[in-house]
Amino acid sequence: MNKLKFANGDELDAIGLGTWKSEPGEVYQAIRDAIQIGYRHIDCAWIYQNEAEIGQALKDAISAGDVTRKELWITSKLWNTFHAPEDVEEGLKQSLDALQLEYLDLYLMHWPIAHKKDEPFPKTASGFIPITELPIKNTWKALETCKEKGLVSHIGVSNFNVPKLKKLLGLSWIKPEMNQVELHPLLAQNELLAFCQENNIHVTAYSPLGSRDRAPAMKGAEEPDLFENPTIKRMATEHGVHPAQILIKWAENRGTAVIPKSVNKERLAQNLEAGNISLSDENIVALARLDMDYRYVHGKFWEREGGFYTVDWLWNQ
Repeated sequence: MNKLKFANGDELDAIGLGTWKSEPGEVYQAIRDAIQIGYRHIDCAWIYQNEAEIGQALKDAISAGDVTRKELWITSKLWNTFHAPEDVEEGLKQSLDALQLEYLDLYLMHWPIAHKKDEPFPKTASGFIPITELPIKNTWKALETCKEKGLVSHIGVSNFNVPKLKKLLGLSWIKPEMNQVELHPLLAQNELLAFCQENNIHVTAYSPLGSRDRAPAMKGAEEPDLFENPTIKRMATEHGVHPAQILIKWAENRGTAVIPKSVNKERLAQNLEAGNISLSDENIVALARLDMDYRYVHGKFWEREGGFYTVDWLWNQ
């Protein structure tokens, strides 16, 4: 398996475990199983509302001698309700308390979108704070302070496009070290990946399998099924693996981290074993041809009548 190396020498296993949509009552055992299988990279977020159960699993795994805290890489994310500078540390500490940790290895700004503090999912435009009123630079400076305090080892962003990264790079003292975005063969984001590589920003691929278990409200009509894509199916048969493993290897092969989610022990093992697959040049070219700029996590759920945030602003401006 590849490892992503940071400027200070820290290393991150390219294949990690995503926990978005891992239900309470399931995620505890998934974390314990994953650690025993060999996972050391766990991706979390405040908004997933399962960090307390994850934290108990981490504590129990460490107490049982399955792993040490130093061997683990734990990522979490600042939710949109904590963007005000005075709230950033509170959001971080809520995740630390739930996860029963003294520090995070990586903390990301989950979206370049701000909500009012009591509006985790605003129903109207009035629940959002326009970026003109609460600039990203203000939130980022508070994240820099959290790093200076030792609450987190590395800071970064999620769902940032090239224009937003350029702005952030121009005003930040501590540069973002990670950008977590949707990536799979139907959404290769080659320009974004190249920009990040040129600027020493690592990339993590979320929804690498197409996020098939998203809530119906987040789904589009007649979404393409990555597992049923003829090219991916043919390649999986050729290598004697599941299509999911081809998708995970595609991401790892590009030099990104990748965080497939599962709570099934057998699939957890298969996902981690994807790092052992060797894609041929022909495979890589065939997968590259699938790119169609298709987003499963389209961002339309942030649009409100009369609101500042639009899909065009999010991905193109």
